[in-house]
Amino acid sequence: MTGSQRGGRRQGPPRSGHSRPERTVQPARKAAYDVLRAVSASDAYANLMLPAVIAEAGLDPQDAALATELTYGTLRRRGTYDAIIAAAADRPASDIDPAVLDALRLGAHQLLATRVAPHAAVNESVNLVAAAQGRGASSFANAVLRRISREGAERWQEIIESGARSDDERLALRTAHPVWVIRALRRALAAEERAAELDALLDADNVSPEVTLVALPGLAEPGDPRRPYAATAFASPGGDPHRIVAGSGGRIRVQDEGSQLVALALAAAAPIRAGERWLDLCAGPGGKTALLAAIAHESGVTLEANEVVPARAGLVRNALRPVPGEVVVHEQDGREFASGRPGAFDRILVDAPCTGLGALRRRPEARWRKSPADVAELVPLQTQLLSAALDALAPGGIVAYVTCSPHLAETTGVVQEVLRERPEYVELDAARVVAGLARNPIDLAEGSGHVQLWPHRHRTDAMFLALIQRPASDSQGD
Repeated sequence: MTGSQRGGRRQGPPRSGHSRPERTVQPARKAAYDVLRAVSASDAYANLMLPAVIAEAGLDPQDAALATELTYGTLRRRGTYDAIIAAAADRPASDIDPAVLDALRLGAHQLLATRVAPHAAVNESVNLVAAAQGRGASSFANAVLRRISREGAERWQEIIESGARSDDERLALRTAHPVWVIRALRRALAAEERAAELDALLDADNVSPEVTLVALPGLAEPGDPRRPYAATAFASPGGDPHRIVAGSGGRIRVQDEGSQLVALALAAAAPIRAGERWLDLCAGPGGKTALLAAIAHESGVTLEANEVVPARAGLVRNALRPVPGEVVVHEQDGREFASGRPGAFDRILVDAPCTGLGALRRRPEARWRKSPADVAELVPLQTQLLSAALDALAPGGIVAYVTCSPHLAETTGVVQEVLRERPEYVELDAARVVAGLARNPIDLAEGSGHVQLWPHRHRTDAMFLALIQRPASDSQGD
């Protein structure tokens, strides 16, 4: 390619006085591109950024749906598109200017995975580059996208897979998951003797999740019972939750059914006695806190919450507004908070910070943002939080240890490590508790005691749950 096609340098603004038509971009594509840039440049979360961008642009429902599909579709298959772009550009994707690369990813997605007309996909992606980086970069983008447009998705898949160095690399390119994530998911499934389900799981990660609502107990009733398990969960009529959520005053909100089940399991793990003291130790952004608060209000229980990040603590307070009564929200390091209150709580939810590999359907950028180094950094924190929570249990009290990740180091590895130091504590049969909650049969691994939910099997995020009980005091009268 010529020097003007190198794609990484701004060539300066077009000279004035020319009659070349102004470059325009359809609003949905511009919204998708803006979100992609924010994710790449600022580590933004697409699920938080996209609604704000759509609202600011004033998109109608049809354009909003297009912007959503373009954003999430591009993010999900980013690794595959980068390999295709690298082949078409004859250079590593990492050598391409980031603003240009995001436009190329968006164009590749439209060309290879949507019914968008090829000329529209190419022209508008080139216009995005021209507006962001100038004419030289737009010439480069035009050449790359036109080369991509000459072959179909299957042929490009053959091209990029031909250079794979292992079966796992081929699978990574085919399913748009990093190799390390594929191996972690395979190990987690193999622990249940279900490694053969890996392809189904990877496919499920690349499908937009169904919108699921929660009706806070005692405050709202599910409007549509077509959900498989949790009594608080129901499908959003027509897939659009905004009307019913907005009209509920916060008593109904969007929440994955897996998140509902793990919170409900803590409440159902043993009969509730009036006057119990509960704690949500890592409460942000507050969805599980609100569900526990509604149950606590019905049961004569006191609930407290803690969240170390002030902005997320604010989200917890907002989530609790519809629930009667007061829930005090503390803002401390969870390890210090729990360690300073030995024996104080009857039930504690530890929804630990994790890699989020269980929510790749709804946060697809996490697969490209996380690395094995994140696991190594998070596991000590998870272990310390669980240890501190167990110390904060009253005799006979129960901790629910939860992650939105199936990675064995973050799940069973943490539980085993903590219980090794506390042999007197008992891991309860969380699978029995969840099965007792489910209003329809639920397919859980047998014999493990803990619960691992899966997108392909349960249509939930891949939530992990372990229930751990402190032994009752020697003077137990129960």
